[in-house]
Amino acid sequence: MNISCLPLNGTDYVEFYVGNAKQAAHFYQSAFGFQPVAYAGLETGLRDKSSYVLRQGKLTLVLTAALSKDGEIADHQKLHGDGVKVIALAVDDAKSVYEETIKRGAVSEFEPREESDEYGKVVLSAIKTFGETIHIFVERKDYIGPFLPGFITWNPAYKPKDTGLLYVDHIVGNVNWNEMDRTARFYQDVFGFTQLISFDDNDISTEFTALKSKVMSNDNFKVKFPINEPAKGLMKSQIEEYLDFYYGSGPQHVAMATENIIETIADLRARGVEFLHVPDSYYNSILDRVGEIEEDIEVLKKHRILVDRDDQGYLLQLFTKPVQDRPTFFFEIIQRKGARSFGKGNFKALFESIELEQRSRGTL
Repeated sequence: MNISCLPLNGTDYVEFYVGNAKQAAHFYQSAFGFQPVAYAGLETGLRDKSSYVLRQGKLTLVLTAALSKDGEIADHQKLHGDGVKVIALAVDDAKSVYEETIKRGAVSEFEPREESDEYGKVVLSAIKTFGETIHIFVERKDYIGPFLPGFITWNPAYKPKDTGLLYVDHIVGNVNWNEMDRTARFYQDVFGFTQLISFDDNDISTEFTALKSKVMSNDNFKVKFPINEPAKGLMKSQIEEYLDFYYGSGPQHVAMATENIIETIADLRARGVEFLHVPDSYYNSILDRVGEIEEDIEVLKKHRILVDRDDQGYLLQLFTKPVQDRPTFFFEIIQRKGARSFGKGNFKALFESIELEQRSRGTL
């Protein structure tokens, strides 16, 4: 049965629940070049939380921390550590999209509601997805404020230069054993997404570890969710490690697009962002595998950037180490030169790099 795809315009924002929002905001400004946008907290009348909004290109991050020891935010952060709670999706009509998802079997987080201030009005609605993650549908065509009603402009003197990040390319979710197919069906049945590609343990494995993955996408390719689950291996995979330290399913990484990955990676490294190590041997035969590329292979080797090709073109990518103490959430930096794939040819090298990190943590 063909299910129509929900009309989604892309990712509106990604919200993290963190232990200290003020310090997290400073980190994302300093390390990644995000720009200050808006704030809500005690000074705006809130008593339970504070939130800092940062933006770079079309990438909007919201960093939210609890102001008390009890409640949903404090409980989420205590259980999972710093991690993504909300993947907000931009829509033209938050009420109709919500009603359609409920009709298709989604579980409500909250019904459509209108919020307003002197800048206009927004309509918000939300449903649950894998783990404790939720999707908020954001309709903001009648709003001109800095972020959402209840937020004030945040304009500190400290504004480090951006690093060339542009938009969310995709967001990867890690789910528990035997939950990948069910989660993929959720995006198919509720959102009308199609499966772009799937990988099994024959595709994504090393001598020691493996995983399975399905990539779900909407019809305009602006919203893409690869869904990973563990696969049996000789040792504990990165997905099992994530599940152990996150205590359940959740978003594993956000892939952030750039138009010049060499400049972006160099800038991020200079700011202290740590990336997975790619060995010299990776570059020995890379051109035999991916063919002709515009970039100098020695420059890519210097910056440890990965390359892969599909029938549409090629892509360049690199993955940070986890950005908090728990080995859970990290970022991917990606530049697409036509490719619509997700770096299948790099999986073995990526897994081996992650295994080195796992071995150092004693979790392999």
